[in-house]
Amino acid sequence: MHMPLEDTLGLNLLAANDHQADHNREHFDAWRLLCLNVMSSPGAGKTSLLEQTLTALSADLAMAVLEGDMTTQLDAERLEAVGVPVIPITTGRACHLDAAMVSGGLSLLQQRLDPASLDLLWVENVGNLVCPTAFDLGEDLRIAVLSVTEGEDKPLKYPALFKTADAVVINKTDLAAAVAFERDSALANLRTVAPQAQLFELSARTGDGLGALQSWILGQLVACR
Repeated sequence: MHMPLEDTLGLNLLAANDHQADHNREHFDAWRLLCLNVMSSPGAGKTSLLEQTLTALSADLAMAVLEGDMTTQLDAERLEAVGVPVIPITTGRACHLDAAMVSGGLSLLQQRLDPASLDLLWVENVGNLVCPTAFDLGEDLRIAVLSVTEGEDKPLKYPALFKTADAVVINKTDLAAAVAFERDSALANLRTVAPQAQLFELSARTGDGLGALQSWILGQLVACR
């Protein structure tokens, strides 16, 4: 029995991506560079979270960002204002970053600095709860961001994102009461779907809870080295 053509093409695509991801990972290892892949739906607060975290950690760490977006460089411009190197990656119709795009971004980054001089590389993925999950970028860790405005059922509806996450951030906690966010249900859903993930509840807008996430990132950096 022959495999349908679309399934064959999908497997070939992922195999090629995984091959490139392995190359990316080799580079990160050689540079002793921790790479974090941040994923969420549009509007969950990835960019705000990065703005605050980059600002807080920039005094102690050398960092850069690969910023994925489908059509604009607006988020890249926001992060550049923090004062760290940012490489925008415009994906066009693609709803995710893949390993080849990240490799291209790394080449552009190398034109500006030596990656070995960095401690931490952030990859802000395209806003999507499904597509980015399937594509290994060569990253060390995945951070999934869930906003309270999205509802507590998203881990059950989109389990793949949360199952592959090393950390899950529940963002916009300052809005939880206003949107009647059912915290206990959200936590139960996350424990069911993603028991492996470290969990952080915070507000990127107010800064409440950000310290715990930043401490975790610093701990991961030490472990990486």
